[in-house]
Amino acid sequence: MKKYWIFLLCALNLSFGLLRAQPTIEQTIVRLDPSLDSIVAPDAKLEKLTERNSSFEGPTWFHDGNTGYFIFSDVPGNIIYKIAHDGKISVFLDHLFTGKDNSDAVQALGQNYYMLGANGTTLDRQGRLVYCEYSDGQIVRLEKDGGRTVLAGRFDGKRLNGTNDLVYKSDGSLYFTDSRESAKRSDGEGVPYKGLYLLKDGKVQLLTNDISHPNGLAFTPDEKYFYANNTDLKTIMKYEVQPDDTIANPKVFIDMSDDKAPGAPDGMKVDKKGNVYCTGPGGVWIISPAGKHLGTILTPRATNMTFGGDDAKTLYVTGASFVARIPLKAVGIRP
Repeated sequence: MKKYWIFLLCALNLSFGLLRAQPTIEQTIVRLDPSLDSIVAPDAKLEKLTERNSSFEGPTWFHDGNTGYFIFSDVPGNIIYKIAHDGKISVFLDHLFTGKDNSDAVQALGQNYYMLGANGTTLDRQGRLVYCEYSDGQIVRLEKDGGRTVLAGRFDGKRLNGTNDLVYKSDGSLYFTDSRESAKRSDGEGVPYKGLYLLKDGKVQLLTNDISHPNGLAFTPDEKYFYANNTDLKTIMKYEVQPDDTIANPKVFIDMSDDKAPGAPDGMKVDKKGNVYCTGPGGVWIISPAGKHLGTILTPRATNMTFGGDDAKTLYVTGASFVARIPLKAVGIRP
């Protein structure tokens, strides 16, 4: 118990260092195909919003006209932050992990902190925040009155282990990944494998446990196909979406494993023309609907991203040590 609070207090103290202006990153766009110029300008710059050694995740844009704002999660800090339209940073939601000790929190590999808070986040059709409570292995919805509702936390009578990322289909079905097996839990009572799940009509269904490390998820614009990436193998899989919202006929959409730069598939989004944006070696990869690597936005190790701004033409990127944004020419799909 004492150890948990020491780590939490240290993370909170570091988190308050966010509230300061940051400089611009000297940015380079790696252009592998001329069509990239219609997506992001060759001279576009990545503007750093904050930087420190942590693990930032869960970026989502709340689109509300001129008062839209961006949120992101400081996972070790157990906090979700908000960046207002005027650039002010404030606490949006805290105390996401409420366990009595750190037995269900995951210590980050090679780091002196625990992954306590939210990982992936999204919005439902009513505009409510839905997030992966990673250390508790739950999918949680933040209600309009501030209450929190657990939408999923168990499968087949066992606890989910480490809910990672999530995406809604337009019919309200929710797809999410669990990227930790029960061997990593102290109580040993979790699902004994990592998995990709569907939450539909209040029931959790296993779609597949064949992905060794399931992580980021996205749909094609017409929702006929579904993407799920594998952090271990550095691949993105593409599935056909079935009438009952299950998935079938997996194929490798792209293999990133030949690139030895730091980074791997994690967060993933799609723009309105079907281009896929995925964290990968070297930064954020931009991939055509046909699976061709068009180019990379070079960043430090990136974890996730979302489309923001009133016109959905700003890419907000989170990473292991930074939060930043870059203007696009393309229009993104957002919740």
